[in-house]
Amino acid sequence: MNKLLNKIASGLAFIIGAMAVFAGGKVLLGMLPDYYVIDWLPIYNFILGVVSIVFSSVVIWKNNRFAMPAAIGTFGFHAIVMLVLQTAYREVVAPDSIVAMTVRLLVWAVIITLLVIQQRKNK
Repeated sequence: MNKLLNKIASGLAFIIGAMAVFAGGKVLLGMLPDYYVIDWLPIYNFILGVVSIVFSSVVIWKNNRFAMPAAIGTFGFHAIVMLVLQTAYREVVAPDSIVAMTVRLLVWAVIITLLVIQQRKNK
């Protein structure tokens, strides 16, 4: 299959987005974990999860011209939030939040790598 790496990247985007929707959605519905939750973080997780499912995974699947910008943009948003968590919220952010954001960053780095490899194979 000519676009196999795009399909794999799209699946990863969908899965990591669904995980963010699930985690953020639980908190937004009042199912709070046993640690302090930064007020805006579940909202961010939920919104970026929905964007990953509805937009990013679709444009990546279709190998749309917005696939790479969507992946880089999503990675960038997560990197900025991680930077904010590690600086401004260093003393209060839950270790689980740092782990979750690290996983998101790693998965989106893999997605970007798969897209780059697919682009090079197509040339």
